[in-house]
Amino acid sequence: MATTAHSIPSDRMAVLFAVMLVAAAGNTAMQSILPAIGTELKIPDVWVSLAFSWSALLWVLTAPYWARQSDKRGRKALMALGVVGFLSSMALCGLVLWAGLKGLIGAGITFIVFALFRSLYGGLGSAAPPAVQAYVASRTDPEQRTQALSLVSSSFGIGTVIGPAVAPYFILPVVGMAGPMLIFALIGMIVLILLRWRLPNDTPRFAARGAIAPYPLSAGPNEPSAEEENDPSAPEQESLSWRDTRVRPWLLAGFFGGQAQAMMIGVIGFLVLDRLHLRGDPKTAAELTGTVLMASAFATLLAQWGLIPLFKMTPRPTVLWGAALAICGILMTGLAQNLHGIIIGFALASLGFGLFRPGFTAGASLSVPRRDQGAVAGMTASINGSAYIVSPAIGVLLYNWHSMVAYGLMASFCGGLILWGWSALRTDQPAVS
Repeated sequence: MATTAHSIPSDRMAVLFAVMLVAAAGNTAMQSILPAIGTELKIPDVWVSLAFSWSALLWVLTAPYWARQSDKRGRKALMALGVVGFLSSMALCGLVLWAGLKGLIGAGITFIVFALFRSLYGGLGSAAPPAVQAYVASRTDPEQRTQALSLVSSSFGIGTVIGPAVAPYFILPVVGMAGPMLIFALIGMIVLILLRWRLPNDTPRFAARGAIAPYPLSAGPNEPSAEEENDPSAPEQESLSWRDTRVRPWLLAGFFGGQAQAMMIGVIGFLVLDRLHLRGDPKTAAELTGTVLMASAFATLLAQWGLIPLFKMTPRPTVLWGAALAICGILMTGLAQNLHGIIIGFALASLGFGLFRPGFTAGASLSVPRRDQGAVAGMTASINGSAYIVSPAIGVLLYNWHSMVAYGLMASFCGGLILWGWSALRTDQPAVS
């Protein structure tokens, strides 16, 4: 780490890495336990999924604003705001769920107050990632910048593995299944102290902007980047349109594939509860859901950090092969009747989505010149985040009606993407980086 960025000492890079990691790890930890908590409280499954939808909606709406504010109010201040939003949300959500599980307040009130406290994460948590990216980009030499940004952005991918892996160990005797949220709140407080103590708010060496970060879920590593600020003396360029024929096919591919992935993630906790007959044992269900999500994250990392660079895959085949693998994994998961089958199927689907996501992101980026990279990064981030607003709840509704209807719809999204993308996506682009 000491050789990653000559402009930033290794201890400060470690703090920046921790800021990015803790938000992703805490959110995926909550993913693994919330379906079991909802079952314990006898809250309908769809309302549990809507709690994540609400948080994702706020993230999508506020992320562009915080990305702009980091350029005006300072990177360190916005990092601190994001961490405060994270730890406050975790602590308050943990306390209200503990009170609900102990019977101190009713299930309906528990859920309503929980959803309100989730607003802190969705509304404020998105302030930290673009500030971290801009901080790194503004303090590293150009030849070191890509490596330094890759280091901090990889923390999101690592966080998606760590969250579900450690969550079962934080289910403690006194606070029960609310323990993971309270422990992550404590970790967030430690990160905030280190941020205030070790990270100086010095003058940047280079002007830079942070990119909008997608909502962190166990969908694998996000790929945040940063760009140099435009020269104020340069002539103003026409803004990139969503209808631009160069990027529209890639954005549509991201939209349809993203719906399938969001449904898959939204349903998995309830599938574990039902297929393994654990509605009466939510604690065990939370532990096993964490195992499934951890396998999913490892499969995604294998795709994005292993297969893509090894085979030097270009965007079009990355998207199409990813969608094909996702179909196989989706159907295998939907038909699985035991833990082994669920893990294998979900990991295979995650391997496919792990190829698909960077494929459509790189395809959109490579379709436009350098001056439009900031605009296209915002578009792809919006596409990634918007999938988690409604689709998980729709997936749970269909799953409760008939599980294979939900999984059939997921597979249909990917199948339609292959049939349409075969002719619509460009074939002359370089390898995904």
